Amino acid sequence: MSYAIIETGGKQIRVEPGRYYDIELLPVDEQSTHTIDKVLLIHDEDDISIGQPFIEGATVEGTVMQHRRGKKVIVYKMRPKKKTRKKRGHRQEITRFMIDSINYNGKTLVATAATSVAEVVEDSSDEEE
Repeated sequence: MSYAIIETGGKQIRVEPGRYYDIELLPVDEQSTHTIDKVLLIHDEDDISIGQPFIEGATVEGTVMQHRRGKKVIVYKMRPKKKTRKKRGHRQEITRFMIDSINYNGKTLVATAATSVAEVVEDSSDEEE
């Protein structure tokens, strides 16, 4: 199993080819490809490469599936004995990002038996009929 650890939106995420992840909002159109070059670590079978802080020449390519909003976070502030209460909600803007490949040293790591989300949805609808 091969994976990489990337940095995006101020967070570090462990990603694998063929899977999708919800990350901080990217300023990219839906259904377009995007390359992330802030790769901290790459693990490929027995080979591990660690950057200081990033690995030069390593990239992670993926497709922006959709832009959406995360679950609502309730912020409730209360001052005891003062009858003061504030209730607010917040929903974070996120991007659903499908990892297509991990590139390093001229080598491309792709998913071996990955099926796209559209194929899985089509197969499940055929079984119901």
